[in-house]
Amino acid sequence: MRYLILYFLLLFSFAAVAQNNPPAQKVSGIIINDNTLLPIQNANVININKVKGVVTDAKGYFELEVSVSDTLHISLLGYQSLKVRVTNDWIKNGTAKLQLTEKAIALEEVIIKKYDLTGYLEIDSKLIPEKENYRYSISGLPQGYETGSSSPSAFTRVLGSIFNPADMLYNFFGNKSNELKKLKKMKKDDTVRHLLETKFDRETLGVLLGVDKKEIADILTRCSYSEDFIKTANDLQIMDAISDCYEQYKVLSKDHQKYIHD
Repeated sequence: MRYLILYFLLLFSFAAVAQNNPPAQKVSGIIINDNTLLPIQNANVININKVKGVVTDAKGYFELEVSVSDTLHISLLGYQSLKVRVTNDWIKNGTAKLQLTEKAIALEEVIIKKYDLTGYLEIDSKLIPEKENYRYSISGLPQGYETGSSSPSAFTRVLGSIFNPADMLYNFFGNKSNELKKLKKMKKDDTVRHLLETKFDRETLGVLLGVDKKEIADILTRCSYSEDFIKTANDLQIMDAISDCYEQYKVLSKDHQKYIHD
């Protein structure tokens, strides 16, 4: 009787695990231009939930591992991005056709600043302004923090942004722990890394982390990265910066909690 009860308990446990972790399956699709109806090659298709991605072939075709209710993010330069939810019908009925719309891009006015150059390298090199970004290292941490400033207050801002438990950084990392766990998965998927390496708009990174562009800039500011880095780095560099800051923050948070308890 005892073994029979144990058997049913194990059976119910396996059933519960199966419900919480639905089996992975695959869906396929063809990405086409909604105007010309021609297939779109090299479109990026990323499963936001599993942080895995693929690129469409010459026929616009892709195949990707999914579970029901996963969300796919489809993007390509020059097209409006698309989010699609995976349904049972899609998995059962086979390949789906998905349409992307071309963006109407308005070119912004570019202002070129003039420098009164003399033609002599030694003189002209001093006339052109030069930006310098400084990094400070903290004992016990493997990497430093970029401040963009050499002033005495810069290092104070580095420490203040990390050790102040009431600031935005603490609240963000505390509330977004599940999303931030995706950072490790992002680093392992070559398709995702390559896509982020070629993008500077923070869109895909924001979708994967569940934040908007402004939050990404705020996070990096609190992590004491310079304004120049935040504006010019590609999405892969931004991802690595957030990941480094998160890992270092966890180390300091543990030490801080240990100090309080001791």
